[in-house]
Amino acid sequence: MTAASGGAQTARPTRLPRSARRKQLLAAAQQIFVAHGYHAAAMDDIAERAGVSKPVLYQHFPGKLELYLALLDTHCDAIIAQVRAAMLSTTDNRERVRGAVQAYFDFVDHESEAFRLVFESDLRNDPQVRERVERVEQGCIAAVTETIISDTGLSTAHAELLASALVGASGQSAQYWLASGRLIPKEEAEGLATALIWRGIGSFPLQGGSSADIG
Repeated sequence: MTAASGGAQTARPTRLPRSARRKQLLAAAQQIFVAHGYHAAAMDDIAERAGVSKPVLYQHFPGKLELYLALLDTHCDAIIAQVRAAMLSTTDNRERVRGAVQAYFDFVDHESEAFRLVFESDLRNDPQVRERVERVEQGCIAAVTETIISDTGLSTAHAELLASALVGASGQSAQYWLASGRLIPKEEAEGLATALIWRGIGSFPLQGGSSADIG
C-alpha cells in the first residue's frame, strides 16, 4: 500500500504481547550473556540483538542485573524440575539415577549453552546470583532426598548426604565431559556416570530389607 502522497509507507515495528516481548528479550539477553559474560555484556547490545530500542528493553527490565536474574530463575527452575521429574517418572531406582544424570548432561549439552549462566557465571560473588546457583544444588538434592527417604527409610541427614553425592557426581561428570571436548558419545558418558553412582547408592537396602538394586 502507498501513502496518499504516493510514497511508500514505512512499516511499523510489530507490537508483541507483553509476555512474548519478554520472552524475546530474554532470548536476546541470553545470547549476549553466554557470548560475553555478565560484565562485558551491554544493554545496547541486548536491545540491538532483540531488534528493539533501549526504552522498550527498560520497560520490561529495570537493568542488566534484573535481566540476568530472570534468566537464572528460568534455567535454575528447569534443571530442578528435570531432576524431580526423573525421580517421579519411574519406580525403578536405577532408571531414576540414570534420569538424574541425563538431566545434567542434557543441560550442559544444550545448544543454547545456558548452563554457563548457572555453572560458569562471572557474577557468582553477587548475593542474588549466588543464592540462585545454590538453589539449583539444594533443589536437586531435595528432590533426590525425598525419593531416598521414601524407598529406604533412612534419616533425612543420611538421605541428604547420599543425594548430595548423586547430584554432585552427576553435575561434575557432565561438566567434565563437556569441558574435555565430548571425547566419548553422550549416551556412553551418561551410562558410565550412572553405573558408578548406582554401584554405590544401589547397595542401600529398601524398606523391608531387600536391596535397592531391583529391576
